Amino acid sequence: MPEKSVLILCTGNSARSQMAEGLLRHLAGSRFNVFSAGTKPTSVRPEAIIAMHEIGIDISAHRSKSIDEFAGQPIDYVITVCDDAAENCPIFPATTARLHWPFEDPHSLPTFRKVRDQIRARLTAALLNGELS
Repeated sequence: MPEKSVLILCTGNSARSQMAEGLLRHLAGSRFNVFSAGTKPTSVRPEAIIAMHEIGIDISAHRSKSIDEFAGQPIDYVITVCDDAAENCPIFPATTARLHWPFEDPHSLPTFRKVRDQIRARLTAALLNGELS
């Protein structure tokens, strides 16, 4: 059972945070409990599902969640993937590490692919260099 939890936060929890959740689960295996949420959740974008399916990761069952669903839960890492979420992120205990990795808001399938690959590279680096441990 994972000992640490990671919450990936964006505004709508529709694209970047959803892809990051799927990627971190895939890359880290069972090392972490991984969640994503939004400050103003909407719905998972079909382009995010397609872009992830192209690399063998299925996020089709994901749903957009509100940050409120995680209130009071122990979270070891909060990763914000957009500036709006970083500015509107609720306060977490001092023991929660906050990381801010802003990525472009994708609007077309080619951009979703580009952002997916950028997120994958950033997560891989964080796992290799111990930023997420």
